[in-house]
Amino acid sequence: MAPRLQLEKAAWRWTETVPPEAVAQEHIEAAYRVRLEPCQRGACRRNCRGNPNCLVGIGEHVWLGEIDENSFHNIDDPNCERRKKNAFVGLTNLGATCYVNTFLQMWFLNLELRQALYLCPSACGDGIPKDTDYEPQTICEHLQYLFALLQNSKRRYIDPSGFVKALGLDTGQQQDAQEFSKLFMSLLEDTLSKQKNPDVRNIVQKQFCGEYAYVTVCNQCGRESKLVSKFYELELNIQGHKQLTDCITEFLKEEKLEGDNRYFCETCQSKQNATRKIRLLSLPCTLNLQLMRFVFDRQTGHKKKLNTYIGFSELLDMEPFMEQKNGVYMYELSAVLIHRGVSAYSGHYIAHVKDPQTGEWYKFNDEDIEKMEGKKLQLGIEEDLAEPSKSQTRKPKCGKGTHCSRNAYMLVYRLQAREKSLTVQVPAFLQELVERDNCKFEEWCNEMAEMRKQSVARGKIKHEEVKELYQRLPAEAGSPYDFISLEWLQKWLDESTPPKPIDNTACLCSHGKLHPDKISLMKRISEYVADYFYRRYGGGPRLNVKALCKDCVVERCRILRLKNQLNEDYRTVTNLLKMTVKGNDGFWVGKASLRSWRQLALEQLNEQDEDAEHSNGKMNGNVQNKDESNEEKREEEEELNFNEDIICPHGDLCISENERRVVSKEAWEKLKQYFPKAPEFPNNKECCSQCKILEREGEENEALHKMMASEQKTSLQNLFHDKCRPCLGSWPQETDELYIVSQFFVEEWRKFVRRPTRCSPVSSIANSVLLCPHGGLMFTFASMTKEDSKHIALIWPSEWERIQKLFVVDHVIKITRTQAAGAGPESTHYTSEPQLCPECREGLLCQQQRDLREYTQATIYIHKVVDNKKVMKDAAPELNVSSSEAEEEKEENKPEGEQDPDFNQANGSAKRQKLSHQSYITYQKQGIRRSTRHRKVRGEKALLVSANQTLKELKIQIMHAFSVAPFDQNLSLDGKILSDDTATLGSLGVIPESVILLKADEPIADYAAMDDVMQGERDGEGLGLGR
Repeated sequence: MAPRLQLEKAAWRWTETVPPEAVAQEHIEAAYRVRLEPCQRGACRRNCRGNPNCLVGIGEHVWLGEIDENSFHNIDDPNCERRKKNAFVGLTNLGATCYVNTFLQMWFLNLELRQALYLCPSACGDGIPKDTDYEPQTICEHLQYLFALLQNSKRRYIDPSGFVKALGLDTGQQQDAQEFSKLFMSLLEDTLSKQKNPDVRNIVQKQFCGEYAYVTVCNQCGRESKLVSKFYELELNIQGHKQLTDCITEFLKEEKLEGDNRYFCETCQSKQNATRKIRLLSLPCTLNLQLMRFVFDRQTGHKKKLNTYIGFSELLDMEPFMEQKNGVYMYELSAVLIHRGVSAYSGHYIAHVKDPQTGEWYKFNDEDIEKMEGKKLQLGIEEDLAEPSKSQTRKPKCGKGTHCSRNAYMLVYRLQAREKSLTVQVPAFLQELVERDNCKFEEWCNEMAEMRKQSVARGKIKHEEVKELYQRLPAEAGSPYDFISLEWLQKWLDESTPPKPIDNTACLCSHGKLHPDKISLMKRISEYVADYFYRRYGGGPRLNVKALCKDCVVERCRILRLKNQLNEDYRTVTNLLKMTVKGNDGFWVGKASLRSWRQLALEQLNEQDEDAEHSNGKMNGNVQNKDESNEEKREEEEELNFNEDIICPHGDLCISENERRVVSKEAWEKLKQYFPKAPEFPNNKECCSQCKILEREGEENEALHKMMASEQKTSLQNLFHDKCRPCLGSWPQETDELYIVSQFFVEEWRKFVRRPTRCSPVSSIANSVLLCPHGGLMFTFASMTKEDSKHIALIWPSEWERIQKLFVVDHVIKITRTQAAGAGPESTHYTSEPQLCPECREGLLCQQQRDLREYTQATIYIHKVVDNKKVMKDAAPELNVSSSEAEEEKEENKPEGEQDPDFNQANGSAKRQKLSHQSYITYQKQGIRRSTRHRKVRGEKALLVSANQTLKELKIQIMHAFSVAPFDQNLSLDGKILSDDTATLGSLGVIPESVILLKADEPIADYAAMDDVMQGERDGEGLGLGR
C-alpha cells in the first residue's frame, strides 16, 4: 500500500471502535492528521502529500544555501547577441528560408555586385528624418539595406523578413533553391536594367551571364545552323558521373537527331538526320554550376534527391571546353551550396563561401557562422549528415586541391583574380540607417542588462525572506497553527511566478470549514508565518484550529462503520441465499438486484457522504446552482433502485419468474436494513392481473398475425416471391390494365409476412407518395420502365381485386393500354389514372439533377485502360491509335505467366460471356429486373470525391492510386475528354457511381518538351517572385 493510502487509513482507524456519538477532539485531530511527526530534510525524496506536517520537497531546496546570481533571472547575456570582431553577420531563419539565406550570403561576398547595388539611387538618398523609420520600397532597396547591415551591423545576426516579404515568399514552405536562384537573378536583372549608370545596369550580365550556341549540322548537306543563347548558370546532369569535368563534357556532347526526332533542314527542305551540340562562346566572371541533384520521379510524381558523390577541384580550367582557346578561362572555387537531407521538399541548406579579401573559408548556417581552420575548404562534417543506409556508397578519396560531395547542389567559380580585391564602402545614407539600427541594438542591450540587474536584486530579497521564514514554517506541538494551500506555498517558493493572494476556498466543506478529504492539498504551518503571509499577500479564509469540522468527521465515522458492517452482512446474505426457502415465509427479489445489492448499498452510502458534503446547497465553499441540483436529482430518480427490477409498468409484481427468485425472511431483513424503501413482495403475492390480461391478449394477437400473414401470402404468393411480375417494357398480351403500388408498401408487407410476430401488420396502401400535391402522377411511362422503376411495383388486375379486399387503398393508380383494331404497334397508347402532372414532374427532375451535382464523399470508379481499343473507341475516340483484333487475340493466347496484367485488367476477363444487343432485349422481355449497382472489374479502383473538387485534385488522387503523374493522365467520361484542370467535377458531369477511363501516356525522353516545362517554372509560378 502506498504511504499516502497508509496515512489515510491510519487517520480513520479509530472509527472501528468509536461510535459517531463518542467522537472527541483527539479523534478530530487524528482525522486531520495534526499529530503526525514532521519529516526531516533528507528523510524523504519528495513531499508526503498525506502528511500536512511534511514541509520537505515543496521547492525550498532552491533557496537554502548559497545561490548563483544568474539563477535569479532567465535573461541571457545580451552581449551574446553582439557581433564579434572581424566576424560576418548571420541571417535569421524565418521558418523555411534557409535556402534564401545561403544565396544572400553568397551574393553579399560578391564585391562587384555589392558595390553596384550601393550605387543604385534610393528614395532616401537625401537623408531620412530622425524620427522616421526607414522602410525599403523596392527589391533593390531591400537588398541595399540588407547588405549594409551585413557589412556594418553590431548584431550577431539580422532579420531578413522585409526582403523575404517583398519577394512574396511563403516562410513556412521550402521552395526549390535552384529555381529561386534563377528567378531572383532574372528579377534583379530586370530591376537594374532601368538604371542609368552602366556599371549598375549591366552588373548582372557582366558577373553572371555567359553565351552558348545550339549548333545543328545536317548529315545530308552539311549545313550548320546556330542558335545563340544567354545563360546565367549551367545545369549539369550528375547521374552516372563521378567528376565535375565529366558532367561538363556530357553537357557539351554531340546528340544525334534521327527517326522521329529528325531535323528539318532548310537547305534540303526536308527532315534529315543531323547532329546537335552546345558550344560555349563566352563565360562570365562568376560561373554558377547547378548540379541537378533533384530530378522528377515519374513513379511518385515528386522530385527525388540523387546522393551521388561528385568530385570537383578548387581550380577549374574551362579552356578545353571553349570554342575559342586563346582566352583567360582559369577559375577558382568561391562557394559551395549544400543541401542536408534526404528529400527535395525538406532538409536544411547551408553555404560554404570564400572571403574574397582574405581567402578564408566560412560556413554560413543561418544565424551561426563558422570560420574554417586555415584557408582550406572543409566539407567532411556535412557529408556525415547524409541519410544512413546499408547500401551507402563509400566516399571516394580526394587528392590535394580537390573535394567530393554527395550534398553539394551548386558550385560557384570566380575568374582567377589578377588584381587586388575591391574595398566596398557603405554609402552615407545607408550607413546612417545602420547606425540607427546599431543604436536600437545598444538600447536593447542596456534594457536587458538593467532587467537582469533588477531581477538579481529581487531575487536576493526573496532569498533572505525564504531563508528566514522557512526555518519558522513548521508548527511546534501545542502552539497555534494554520492550514494553508500547498499549491500556494509551492508558488511562493517558485522564483519564476510571483505569488497571488492566498485562496483556500477550494478546500472548504459544506459547513465552511476545512474538509477532511482535502487535507492532502494543505500544509500545517506556524501562526507566526501565517500572519506574515496574510499580512503581505492577503487572501483567505484563514483555517486555524477552529476550522477543523466536527460535523464532517462524525458523518464520515458513521459511514465508515456502515461500510465495515456491510462487508459482514454481505457474507451473511450470501450464505442465506444458499439455503432452501420452505412454505410462504420467503420474499420475491429481483435477480439483477441480488447480483448488485452490495454495489448499490455502497453507492447509497457514498451518496449520503456527498449529500452531507453538499448540504445547504454548498459545495467546496461555492453556492451550487439550484437548477443543477434539481437536474441531478431527477437523473438519480431515473436510476434503477433495489428490487425495482421486478416491478411491472403498473407498479405490481411482474409476471416473468425468470427475472426474480425467493429469498428467506432472514435474508430479506438484512437487505431491508440497507434499502428500507425497497418494494416488498411475499412469495405468496399474486402477479399483476393487468399484465396477465395483456399477456393473453399478446398471445392471441400473435396467433391472429400469423393467420393474417398466412392468408395474405396465399392470396398474393407471386407478389411475395417476386415471380411472374408484369413489365412495362414488354407489356403482357393477356391484359390491357395494370395497377401500381409503392415499392415501400411491398417491402414492408413482405417483412410482416416473413416475421408476423415481430413486425406490425400492414393494413393500408399509401399511394400518395407517388402523387404530387395536386393529385397528379409524378412519373412518366418511359421513366417507370427505367430509372423510376425502383419506386413502383406493378400489380395484375386479379391481384388488385384481392388487394382491395385485404388493404385500405388511399389512391388507385392504373395504367391502361389502348390500341386501334387492326393497327400496328406504333398506334398503341398508354394512359395513366390519375394523369401525369407536368409541372411537378419537371420540378422532380430538377431536384434530382441538383442532387447529382451537389454531393460530398461520393464514390466514383477509375478504370485504367492499357491499349484497350474497343473500350476507348466507343468511350473516347480522340485518345485512340490504330488497333487490331489480332493483337488482342495474341495477348489472350499467351501462356498465363507471360500475359500483361495491365492488358488483362483493361480488357476484363476473356472468359466472361459478352452480352449482345439481342440477348439484352431477350433479358428484358423475361421481366427480370437488372441490378443498377456498379460492379467493379479488374484494373479499376474506387475513389471518394466531392462535387466541388477540381479535376486537378482528382488527378492527384489518381496519381496516388495508379502511380501515374497528372500530366501523363488522359481522362474521359462517356466519350468526353476531361481536360480543364480548374473545372469542378460537378460542372464536368461527374456524378456518383460514374466510371472514368484513364489512359496513361508512356514516358518520352523529349528534352525539348522538358525545357518547356522548366521554362514554365522559371516564370515564377509557386515562388511568388515579382508579385
